[in-house]
Amino acid sequence: MSTTLALSLPSRGAQFTRTTIERRPLRDDDVRIDIRFAGICHTDLHFGNDDWGTTLFPLVPGHEIAGVVSEVGDAVRTFKVGDRVGVGCIVNSCGECQSCRAGAEQYCAKGFVMTYSNRDYDGTVTLGGYSQSIVVGQQFVLRIPDAIELDVAAPMLCAGVTVYSPLRRWGAGPGKNVAVVGMGGLGHLAVKIAAAMGAEVTLLGHSPSKEADALRFGAKRFVNTADHEALTAVGSQFDLIVNTVPTTLDVDAYLGLLRLDGTLVNVGAPDDPTGSYNVFSLLTARRSIAGSSIGGIRETQEMLDFCAERGVTTEIEKISADQVPDAWKNMSAVRYRYVIDIATLSTT
Repeated sequence: MSTTLALSLPSRGAQFTRTTIERRPLRDDDVRIDIRFAGICHTDLHFGNDDWGTTLFPLVPGHEIAGVVSEVGDAVRTFKVGDRVGVGCIVNSCGECQSCRAGAEQYCAKGFVMTYSNRDYDGTVTLGGYSQSIVVGQQFVLRIPDAIELDVAAPMLCAGVTVYSPLRRWGAGPGKNVAVVGMGGLGHLAVKIAAAMGAEVTLLGHSPSKEADALRFGAKRFVNTADHEALTAVGSQFDLIVNTVPTTLDVDAYLGLLRLDGTLVNVGAPDDPTGSYNVFSLLTARRSIAGSSIGGIRETQEMLDFCAERGVTTEIEKISADQVPDAWKNMSAVRYRYVIDIATLSTT
């Protein structure tokens, strides 16, 4: 075993503590990564608050990890010491089911192993990226292109692929009208990536203060969702709506914005995941409701390469380790993703 510094939540409602955790000994196919930056995802808060009743405490969050390879196992041929790499939401999967063989580990039939607060197949509990180092099997490590700085790359490992996957799956591109609901950590990347794919992008949001940013990121227009007339004016216009907000929507109102065969895809995970809709909102224009969960390893690498080629990066606010508690309290205020400078862990 090796030890590393980390930020840990001992229990629900507790304060973060600076502590030492253990990482497993390097296996033949393992990569040890010195973590430089870790993004703060809204999912971290859900687990910290035990909103879904599944959190394994003590909790070390963080599944948006960017760093540098410090050591590799004897069988590792894909990476070498000094490589710039990242780790997202997945650190293991069965590798044998139909989904895994198709490169969609996020839908692993056995259940993929999450980067934190999950039991790996050997029974050990995973601990995430709010730490100085991590050990991960090489097949779950991503190569970060030189064109993307490590700090802005970190949020792409979750937020980036979470919106890239449905945009790619539902064919965002030239000739397609795409709307993005909400412009936070996920939404701002959805706007940027959809625009880079060539789609005509509309931001649907309730914060007029973000209109200028939306246009700067590539959107063609902003529609204030609090303005009923403005929302009605864009009825039956969109081929695809990507909902990124972690709150419950008036589903029927948004379904009414879709044209024939349009799809509303949910990627945000609300505190209350239940909801309802009127079936006639679907029947009247052959509309669909769908969900999409992060992305597989192959698709995540594809997303990183695409963003590097098109100059797409995350908008971040870099913070120190001792600022994490305040960042958790102010997630709604960040523009657009908090990223922890892990070097500050040793100085807090």
